[in-house]
Amino acid sequence: MFLSVFDLFKVGIGPSSSHTMGPMTAAALFLEDLRGGAEKIPGAGNLARLSASLHGSLAFTGKGHATDRAVILGLCGLEPATLDPDAAETLEAEVRRTGRIHPTGLGDLAFDPETDLVFDYGPALPGHANGLILRAFDQAGNPYMTQTYYSIGGGFVITDTELQRRDSGKNDLGAAKAALGLPYPFGSATDMLAMGRASGLSIAAMKRANEEAYRLAPPLDADLDALWEVMSAVIDRGLQTEGILPGGLNVRRRAKAIHDQLQSEAGRNQAQPHVVNDWLSVYAMAVNEENAAGGRVVTSPTNGAAGVVPSVIRYYRDHCLGANQSGIRDFLLVAAAIGGLIKHRASISGAEVGCQGEVGSASSMAAAGLCAALGGTNAQIENAAEIALEHHLGMTCDPAAGLVQVPCIERNALGAIKAVSAASLALRGDGSHFMPLDNCIETMRQTGRDMNEKYKETSQGGLAVNLPGC
Repeated sequence: MFLSVFDLFKVGIGPSSSHTMGPMTAAALFLEDLRGGAEKIPGAGNLARLSASLHGSLAFTGKGHATDRAVILGLCGLEPATLDPDAAETLEAEVRRTGRIHPTGLGDLAFDPETDLVFDYGPALPGHANGLILRAFDQAGNPYMTQTYYSIGGGFVITDTELQRRDSGKNDLGAAKAALGLPYPFGSATDMLAMGRASGLSIAAMKRANEEAYRLAPPLDADLDALWEVMSAVIDRGLQTEGILPGGLNVRRRAKAIHDQLQSEAGRNQAQPHVVNDWLSVYAMAVNEENAAGGRVVTSPTNGAAGVVPSVIRYYRDHCLGANQSGIRDFLLVAAAIGGLIKHRASISGAEVGCQGEVGSASSMAAAGLCAALGGTNAQIENAAEIALEHHLGMTCDPAAGLVQVPCIERNALGAIKAVSAASLALRGDGSHFMPLDNCIETMRQTGRDMNEKYKETSQGGLAVNLPGC
């Protein structure tokens, strides 16, 4: 098991990594298959039309998560990391008006979102709650190519074939580790701590060694610094922007007003001791308001939980004694190490395990990262991650109207506060504790498996149905 820090922290667009970024990425992958022609159905004529069907959570909350928009733009050839929001809006309008798309290398194709983009509210596809089927047809309407994709959280996408191979155990984990040549190929927190003891290295140092063995890109620190700069810029945009969020709930952006209050109070020596929680909250809310508006954010590890890690890093940088750039790099490396374990051993998908897998995972990652940046030992870092995750267990994903707004924005604020509290508690101890992180992750997996589907990003239960009367 190996996930790079840049796999977990990806630059993309809101409002959802699984419902927006994932489907857009799947559409881009489908275009690649069409250009390659490897899966073309024998005997099919010339490519003429495309269609898409959304299933499970992608159907139930697709409108609120802009999944239809993501598929349209993906089939036009756009990708999350490089998308220009203004140009995308114009392109989407043109496709809806003409019913035609022009992906590079494939010519002029029919694709009318009114008829060729179907929200299927029946049973979910068997492989995952977030499924979509992309189809291509020839001029006579005969099948040309079909592919099923699953958006498994955090912008990660796999085909049905890849999912079956993974679930059947045909992916040899040991062989995969050996093939990568990683010096510290830990697949569990237990392994991670044991390798740290044997090597005498910190978790950050082991993760750094793995990244450097894996990557072919320029020096790691420059890319880590650039990643934080993007996260920080998202906070700054959110703190400067006012208005009503899109989607019809009339949710007002609050981050700027709260930030203005906090700035006006600074230096008066009149603040309550708990004001630091307000700073944490406003940083997180700024990010998730940007995400809810469809702006550019960084999956951390998902878009719905994108505010927790950046908020705690900003708290470290601006409010903690001794903060420095090296600490931010260690924070990101350790957070990614913990996020990789959670994704590998459970899930980071709200549609699969509820919000415990999104904000819970983010809070665990942030707690571990802050503990590392503040000089915590490996055992303290593992303890911090466990505390934060343990106290998100059972959290449902029940977004009102399928929008990543209520309760998602405030939930990120509270996830950040829990992360700091968890790190602080861990640093007050020696790292020994009752519940291992691995056991907590397994509990999250089991809880998600047993959770009613109404509470897993379908907007069919919880806060999503207990709305105020008009």
